Amino acid sequence: MKKLILSTILFAAFILNIKAQGIHLGVKLVANLNKIEGQSFKDGFNLGYQGGAYVEIGFGKTFGIQPELLFSQIQTTTTTFNTSLAPNKDAQFNYLSVPILLKINISKLLSLHVGPEYSILINHSNDLVQNGTNAFNNGNFGMIGGIQLNLGSLKIYGRYNVGLTNINQLQNQEEWKTQQIQMGIGLNLF
Repeated sequence: MKKLILSTILFAAFILNIKAQGIHLGVKLVANLNKIEGQSFKDGFNLGYQGGAYVEIGFGKTFGIQPELLFSQIQTTTTTFNTSLAPNKDAQFNYLSVPILLKINISKLLSLHVGPEYSILINHSNDLVQNGTNAFNNGNFGMIGGIQLNLGSLKIYGRYNVGLTNINQLQNQEEWKTQQIQMGIGLNLF
C-alpha cells in the first residue's frame, strides 16, 4: 500500500513538473485528404484518416517544437497507364508517421507549424502489383506547413503535407509522390 501511495505522489509530482515547464501531452484525430501524384493513379484526393499522439514543448512564449507519432492512411485508385499495376484497383497504404514540427505562436490563439515528417510504410494492398514485386518504397520523407487554432486544451488545425520522396520502386522511372490536406483536432491531456 505504501508503494502505491508513493508511486501516485511521484507520478503527480512528475505531471505537475511537466506542466510547469510548458510541456503538454495530447492526442489527435485527423481527416486526411490524400493522393499519390503520378500517371499510374487517378487524379484527385481521397478521404483517409490519421490519429495518434503529440508532445508540445514550449521554449518561451513564441517558439516550441511538436514531435508526433501518428498512424496515417492513404487511399488511391490505379489507372491503366502502368502495366505492372492492376488497373482500376483501389489501394490503401498505412504509414507510421513521425513529424517534428517547429511551432511558432503568432498570438495566444493562433500558431503556425512547419517541419519535416518521415513515414514508414506498414502495409499496403497485396494484390495491387501484377508481377509480384514490391512497387513502393518503405519510407517517405515529406514537409508540413499548417496553422492551428488554440482554444485552451482543444486544438483545431489544418495542414498541407507534400511528399519529397519518389515512392515508386518499379523500373518504369515514373515518379510517385504523396500529397495530403489534413484537418483535425487535438486535445491536451495534461
